[in-house]
Amino acid sequence: MSARASRELTPVGDDDHVLGAAEPQLTLVEYGDFGCPHCFAAKLPIESLVRRFEGLRLVWRHFPDRELHPGADLAAELSELAAARGNFWQAHSLLLAGRDRFSTEGLLDAASSLELGVSEAGSVLRAGTHRRRVEVDIASGEAAGAHGTPTFFVDGQRLIGHWRQLAQIVPAAFEDTS
Repeated sequence: MSARASRELTPVGDDDHVLGAAEPQLTLVEYGDFGCPHCFAAKLPIESLVRRFEGLRLVWRHFPDRELHPGADLAAELSELAAARGNFWQAHSLLLAGRDRFSTEGLLDAASSLELGVSEAGSVLRAGTHRRRVEVDIASGEAAGAHGTPTFFVDGQRLIGHWRQLAQIVPAAFEDTS
């Protein structure tokens, strides 16, 4: 695999956003940004791998870049409000939709679509209620060596190269375990 070990990757915990296997054979950790076009491009192929391999788990961690993708940090905070209601992956699908910037109005429209309550969502975003949660993900990504998005870790090893390599790496890992 084109990866090197990372000793700094925060172990997957109860606060992480997890899709796929509850008891995985293989874990992908993605540090992503809702405004990143590469994260958007990776979304469907990665979710397809999760559906294809029962033992695969995907973990999403926030790594927004406010300078490249204005408002992506607020989109991450909005997804945390949705997560508090048990709807993180619905928010993930809605927010990771190929845009590179987020307006307050657009985020409040997303909140409405997610049935979060526009007034409450506006208050939560203004107050930074979920900012700390996003900052924790960013810090863990930096400690693990993430510099941009998407950055993937395969069972704790940072993928060096393009995310499309996962289409070979994941099946090969499951062949090795059978």
